[in-house]
Amino acid sequence: MNMNFPTRIAVRLPLFNAPLLPYFTAHLSIRGVPSIGFVSFSRNHTVPRASFGKKMALSSEKNGVCVENICGVVLPASETHAEEACEALRAGKVIAVPTDTLYGFACDACSLEAVNRIYKIKGRKHTSPLAICVGDVSEIKRFADTEHLPNGLLESLLPGPVTVVLKRGEASILEKSLNPGLESIGVRVPDYDFIRVIARGLGSALALTSANLSGQPSSVSIKDFENLWEHCAYVYDGGELPSGRAGSTVVNLTRLGKYKILRPGSAMVETVAILERHSLVEEAMGT
Repeated sequence: MNMNFPTRIAVRLPLFNAPLLPYFTAHLSIRGVPSIGFVSFSRNHTVPRASFGKKMALSSEKNGVCVENICGVVLPASETHAEEACEALRAGKVIAVPTDTLYGFACDACSLEAVNRIYKIKGRKHTSPLAICVGDVSEIKRFADTEHLPNGLLESLLPGPVTVVLKRGEASILEKSLNPGLESIGVRVPDYDFIRVIARGLGSALALTSANLSGQPSSVSIKDFENLWEHCAYVYDGGELPSGRAGSTVVNLTRLGKYKILRPGSAMVETVAILERHSLVEEAMGT
């Protein structure tokens, strides 16, 4: 019997009570246009065809072919797949998603099991903190203290390729198990529609870190971390990202009227200009 099956076959996790994932082709554009006061440019990603996890199980006694229930299903990073991502996150799973800088691993920041899974996937020490991602700037105050910041500062920086480090504050709804012992938290609002839709749908914060083994180069395409697909419920493909491998600019904003660049990242010059326009002063070295 001559049958033209795709070379990669995958089944959704039993969690979703779904049969064999249909094979389909999709060409979709993902919007992600920086809007934080940086030099504006248009970025439309054409997402390649949907593909599937790397593993195929063979030799069923019944029909000669069987397919494992496996992780690593690759789907386009389009809003039509956002609800599947939310279901996986609610179940404590890890997904891989594109952002406005790099590909990242994401999970529910309030799930200790899921956070531990990310550390295990990356081979990362628990002493290295994770950042969180929220869907909108207005959500940040649920997780961190923003009252000391100048009006309009966060809206000028975000959404965009910036991680702002803030104090958690007494009112933070974050689990104490996330980055234990630290009073601060890094917060992202990427300028990338897909991950923001997921964060809104989850109704919580995502724990977010780069999709790579700890100490290895960051990922600008899903092929860069293909060896880790099997650890993810879904891998969402947004094509090759144009930002290089610099990652986000990380700035500490925990002190009143001060800022400190912790990592130059991909937008340091623009970030510093915005901070100083809001009358913040750079902390002296060693403070």
